[in-house]
Amino acid sequence: MRRFSIAALSVAALLTLSACSTAAEETSMAETMASAEATEAATAGTVVDVAVATEGFATLVAAITAAELGETLSGMGPFTVFAPTDAAFAALPAGVLDALLLPENKDVLVKILTYHVVGGMVMAADVTDGDVATVEGQTVKLSTKDGVTVNGAKVVTADVMASNGVIHAIDTVLVPADVDVAALVK
Repeated sequence: MRRFSIAALSVAALLTLSACSTAAEETSMAETMASAEATEAATAGTVVDVAVATEGFATLVAAITAAELGETLSGMGPFTVFAPTDAAFAALPAGVLDALLLPENKDVLVKILTYHVVGGMVMAADVTDGDVATVEGQTVKLSTKDGVTVNGAKVVTADVMASNGVIHAIDTVLVPADVDVAALVK
């Protein structure tokens, strides 16, 4: 009987220690994962760095470079960037993108690109319906009906984190009401 009690106590102690070890390992793993996520966010780079490193933003990066906005968008922020994808730029009328990238149209390009930027960091889950001021000075209309949209452009990838803000990829290039891109094509 005594041997049975000692054996039962040994098994109970072993199970208790095993459970503690598993809980400690799970806590350690959770802490390691949280630390890795924090490090990833901290080392993701600025919105410009993230755009450069992310597939589908090559045209946006070329436009940022042509507009000489790289330094500005690499600044402190925080910024929320509604970033048109390469497909969004490709959907512009023929010749418009080429015209926008010309040095003589830099002011128009800056106006269009800054129309895609909102001050502050707005995650997709925090978007509320209504008008929001852009860095350009005009407002864009945000909506959460049928997913997040900005002036009707659909957010196709949300919450791409950067060290100085967040990027939401959109399927359309936003053009301020006072810009006539067709006039750029000669």
